[in-house]
Amino acid sequence: MTDLFSLAGKTALVTGGTRGIGLMIARGLLRAGAAKVVISSRKPEACAKAAAELAESGTVEAIPADLGTEAGCLGLAAGLGDGPLHVLVNNAGATWGAPLAEFPASAWDKVVDLNLKAPFFLTRALLPALRAAATDDDPARVINIGSVDGIMTPADRYSYTASKAGLHQLTRVLAKELGPERITVNAVAPGPFESKMMAATLEAFGEAIAGAVPLRRIGRPDDMAGVAVFLASRAGAYVNGAVIPVDGGLTAL
Repeated sequence: MTDLFSLAGKTALVTGGTRGIGLMIARGLLRAGAAKVVISSRKPEACAKAAAELAESGTVEAIPADLGTEAGCLGLAAGLGDGPLHVLVNNAGATWGAPLAEFPASAWDKVVDLNLKAPFFLTRALLPALRAAATDDDPARVINIGSVDGIMTPADRYSYTASKAGLHQLTRVLAKELGPERITVNAVAPGPFESKMMAATLEAFGEAIAGAVPLRRIGRPDDMAGVAVFLASRAGAYVNGAVIPVDGGLTAL
């Protein structure tokens, strides 16, 4: 079982890996034995701080990148060099909340560009590296971080919920297309977890949110690390095109 869930020898890239869910996943991959985890973030100082924090768990490289444009995605892909990439975690994202009558066009552009277009452009740019890492017994992996908001119907976050639902569908489409190339594509749909994006909401409504979850708590770092390690390891080698809610049962209601 240790070998089944081991990531020994694997290189991974986690976008948005300097905080929240991305940081949870990056740390989990390192602790599962990944040879190297590359993290990216728009802010160089955040990259440096997170890399220093993660270094105690393994080998880390930080590459600042603004993934809100295709050029930024291509720049990050170029920064990785020519080696194989075993695991790509598309986690970088943004949200926006506003009443229907006031919801701005800029909120659609910012959120959709980062949440939906960036995973597409980055995955496409990194296909040569993913193909180089893939084998019949242990495919290369793309893990897209969606959201329960792409399954449920939240209020006020129009571009966010639409972008995450779109990412879930893009996951299925790419899984079908890339499966024959020995690349699996799956999505994780997190429920409430402690993150900068969720901080204000949890501070104001944390008890009510936890109370609405059948397990009566919000997600913990190990909950997210566990599903990422499963999907990235040989244990998840035959899972393809899945959207896995990690939400304590919230979407089952």
